[in-house]
Amino acid sequence: MGSVTQLAADLRELSVGQLAERSGVAVSALHFYEAKGLIRSRRTTGNQRRYQRDTLRRVAFIRVSQRVGIPLNTIRAALSELPEERTPTRGDWARLSASWRAELDARIERLQQLRDDLTDCIGCGCLSLGSCKLSNPFDVLGEKGPGPRRLLTDAARPARSASGGPVSGAIVDDAGTACAPRCEDADDQVSSPERRTGRR
Repeated sequence: MGSVTQLAADLRELSVGQLAERSGVAVSALHFYEAKGLIRSRRTTGNQRRYQRDTLRRVAFIRVSQRVGIPLNTIRAALSELPEERTPTRGDWARLSASWRAELDARIERLQQLRDDLTDCIGCGCLSLGSCKLSNPFDVLGEKGPGPRRLLTDAARPARSASGGPVSGAIVDDAGTACAPRCEDADDQVSSPERRTGRR
């Protein structure tokens, strides 16, 4: 990857070409982001797009979030917390970071569970591993719903409180967080970005 054209320190607005070069995102992707409401531009008298320089930070946020598999609708909801009428300050980004932490923590835990549990029975109904016959005899987990039940919701683990200790009488959502005994199935928890965005 070669170097990029140095932008003048006092440059307040960028053309779509400048934004694409410095961000490393194709012009077509920037147009897509704009159509989806993730970034915005103004039009010059010649009908050319001009982006505020802080759009670089927004595009970086979008790009990194996408690389870890976060849906665009979830990214847009997070970015909506930033002010549109001015350049976001350190405090604005700190507030976004705080609201984003639970989303990232839940995703990290699911990835760790996938890494650690994939060599064992995951409750998908394949019955192809020796451990399946013990952990999921005759595919009894299929009665709880479709998919890899042990990855979607690990009811066997004790629920954790905010301090990390077990919670009596609680069940665990798909992020491993304790909830009330009568809470909905793990797939309906707020911590699931797929449900929040209508994706499965």
